[in-house]
Amino acid sequence: MTATPIAGTLAAVCLPRELFAVTTRGRLISGIAKEPVEGPVEVLSQGIWGDVQGDRQHHGGTFKAVYAYAREQREALAESLGREFPDGFFGENLVTTGIDTDGAVIGERWRIGTTVLEASCVRTPCATLAERTGDPRFGRRFTDHGMPGAYFRVIEEGEILARQDIEVISRPDHGVTLRDAFRGLTADQASALLDWSEESATVLYSSLVKSAQRTLAKAGLEHFHPARLSSDGRGI
Repeated sequence: MTATPIAGTLAAVCLPRELFAVTTRGRLISGIAKEPVEGPVEVLSQGIWGDVQGDRQHHGGTFKAVYAYAREQREALAESLGREFPDGFFGENLVTTGIDTDGAVIGERWRIGTTVLEASCVRTPCATLAERTGDPRFGRRFTDHGMPGAYFRVIEEGEILARQDIEVISRPDHGVTLRDAFRGLTADQASALLDWSEESATVLYSSLVKSAQRTLAKAGLEHFHPARLSSDGRGI
């Protein structure tokens, strides 16, 4: 694992101001409607203090503790659609500038304030996001844009503050990025990712493991991955 300090900035920290009622999903209440907040915010292993996930089956847990999205990517998507999406609109906790969230290598670690975060998995667009935008086809538009943002797990709890520096303190040599995982892994990438997990004893998000194994199976390759190195991040 190599150290690669790359400068970026935490432009905003976002939390729900009020809960969002998802009318297309029964009685679900979501914390997707986030806005920037001032002052230091506490980051815990299960997420940022004050955040809310209405659908705990698909959101939250240690592998989806913190969601980051690059402001540049959100604004590019907004411009392509002729719309405006302010900071926090997609439910992101962290708004970054100057650093490519989707280019983060799986297992890459960022230091922000007194916290250390590790890139863990991608965001899959859901019906809640579509309802939030008022566009039933937004999930497809978001997918076609190819920049889903990055989920992180918390390695070291601490405090963060808007306008702090983001430092990349380590980056695995396997080179598989979150963008690669979102667009679909090649057999070589799938093999490299699983090999790295085993060599480093790093637990991967279970859906990512299954996706890598499916890719290898389609290529006629078998790869046993220890169950202890795969988890959905709930209950740990």
